Amino acid sequence: MQNNTPDTSFAKRIEDALGKPQLRQNFRGAMDFLRIKRSAAFNNEIEWQTLRKTGALIRKQTIDHLPELLEQLENQCLNNGMHVHWAQNAEEANQIILGIAQSKNAATVIKGKSMASEEIELNAFLARHNIESIESDMGEYIVQIANETPSHIIMPAIHKNKAEIAQLFEHKLGVKCPEDDVDGMIGLGRKVLREKFEHADIGISGVNFAIANTGTLCLVENEGNGRLSTTAPPVHVAIMGLEKVIPDISALPTLQTLLTRSATGQHVTTYLNLISGPRKKNDLDGPKEVHLVLLDNGRSRIQQDDKLKTTLACIRCGACMNHCPVYTRIGGHAYGSTYPGPIGQIVMPQIESISKAGELVDACSLNGACGEVCPVEIELPKLIRTLRSKRANIHHKRSIEYWVWQAWRIIHTRPKLYQILTKLASQFGQKIPFMPKAWTKTRSTPTPAKTSLHQQLKQKSS
Repeated sequence: MQNNTPDTSFAKRIEDALGKPQLRQNFRGAMDFLRIKRSAAFNNEIEWQTLRKTGALIRKQTIDHLPELLEQLENQCLNNGMHVHWAQNAEEANQIILGIAQSKNAATVIKGKSMASEEIELNAFLARHNIESIESDMGEYIVQIANETPSHIIMPAIHKNKAEIAQLFEHKLGVKCPEDDVDGMIGLGRKVLREKFEHADIGISGVNFAIANTGTLCLVENEGNGRLSTTAPPVHVAIMGLEKVIPDISALPTLQTLLTRSATGQHVTTYLNLISGPRKKNDLDGPKEVHLVLLDNGRSRIQQDDKLKTTLACIRCGACMNHCPVYTRIGGHAYGSTYPGPIGQIVMPQIESISKAGELVDACSLNGACGEVCPVEIELPKLIRTLRSKRANIHHKRSIEYWVWQAWRIIHTRPKLYQILTKLASQFGQKIPFMPKAWTKTRSTPTPAKTSLHQQLKQKSS
């Protein structure tokens, strides 16, 4: 799988995406479909608001007590017979997983869907050490054989239509399937994957929620391949961001309901896996070893920031992306980051630094849709504005934007200067040779009025 590091500027990637009519059509249809399904799933406003407020409270209390809950989770997992590993960053997480694989002489791992593994670019790392990592989620498998990265955190291959997937299967797998036969295509993909499950040395998964007081890992999925990844191989390695912990199982029904309805419009997901340890003596299946890798990668730093800590409340449902007009038009790959859309705009600058990923915050019209649909009441527009402010403070006087607003402030706080400049603009505005291309490219060139509002009011009063 390709490295997430973009080779071109964000502006260039946006321009390229806007120049692909088929891509825009794919996203337009998919986003409309998902919004309709979500709306139908939350058709009772009172139920929606009650669930939302409860979910927000659970996540707030979790983030406020994150260190204590993580220690409790570690202790309970150890008591259950799991191995627990702490990774400060992506490099440490990769090295931990590599160490486990090498200790088992593993040549192949089968991996369930995991955005945390995408975040640390695990597949590429293992490949450099001659270990094959195969995605078992159908969407992830499609983007993997296409040598791409996911374009959506819930539906990785949403940018491709049926015809494109049929062509990909024929080219990469050597199998033909009518492009309108979706079940046939899925069946062909699963046939290939089923053979991999039998021979994989290690299964790797993500974690949707981890219950602190029982040491239980919760995995949500629809295909059953994730369940095979965690039970068929002799070793199961689960990787999760620190924020995925929840206090107890009573919090799970609310968050589970919010997650599935917000993500895919389902009232109940197909599979909910609760894993509390390795195979016991009388168990018929399951791994002999279970390892939990707790990934920090900037999360503990975020938790210390009172203005930005609610970033960690996210349950990774993707609803903010599905309702974002910018994401709908450019797709996920244009962001050039693991997490695209509104959630990516607040996560990536904090994980990778504002200097590296800060430009993502510009891809927002501040329409507020992402905040309105967030199932745990994260004020995404407010967080984006906060990061924009931080970015402006970093660039400060080196930024053209800074000097433009300084000039605006000077003009608008000096009435005489304002009157002189507006009069000049009225007389010579149409002859100004330079206008910002970024503005006029998508908008008609503004033309100053022949007389200002002040002049018109003065003339009318006289």
